[in-house]
Amino acid sequence: MEHHANVPVQTRLTAEFPELAHLSREDLEDLLTDPQYFQAIFHTLPQVKLLYQGQADLGSANESIAKNNLALQDPLYRLRSETQEAFDRAKHLEARWKEVEKRQREVYQRFDPQFLLMRLRHATTAQDDLSEARANAFVQGSVADADATNLSNKDIDDFVREFRELRKVYHKRVMWGDRWQAGEVAWRDD
Repeated sequence: MEHHANVPVQTRLTAEFPELAHLSREDLEDLLTDPQYFQAIFHTLPQVKLLYQGQADLGSANESIAKNNLALQDPLYRLRSETQEAFDRAKHLEARWKEVEKRQREVYQRFDPQFLLMRLRHATTAQDDLSEARANAFVQGSVADADATNLSNKDIDDFVREFRELRKVYHKRVMWGDRWQAGEVAWRDD
C-alpha cells in the first residue's frame, strides 16, 4: 500500500499543471498544508517563473524610465523657468505695447485733420484777440496822453506795421479755415 501512496495521481490539476504530475497524493496534500513547501514548488513552476521574469522586466523598465525622467528633470525645470520668464517678459511687453499705442494715438491726434482744424480755429480766435488787444492798448495809450503830439510818426508807423502783421496772420488763418470748411484742403498721409 505504501507503494501506491507514492504513485503520481492523474487529476484535472495534473492535467492543467503537468509539472505537478510527478507528485504523489501525499506530496499534493503536503502542498496544501505546508506553506513553505507550497512556496518552494510554486516558485519552480514555469508560469510563475515567467510571471516573475515579466514583473522583473517591468520593474527594470520602470526604473529605467524613472532614471530617464530624473535625468530630464533639471533641464525641464530650466525650460519651465525660461518659459515662465519669456511669458512674464511677453506680458510686460504687451502692457508696454498698450501704453506705447496710447501715447502714439495721443501724438497722432495732434495731426488728425479735425484736431488741426480745431487748433486753427483757436489760433484764429487768439490772433484776433491779440490784434484787438494791441489796438486797444494803442488807443488807450494815446487817449491817456492829453498831448497827442507826444506820439511820433515812428510810433504810429510801428503800431500800424505791427497791427497790419497781426491782422494779416489773422486773415490768413480765416482764409485757411474757410477753405478747409469748403473742402479745398487735402491732407496727405505720408
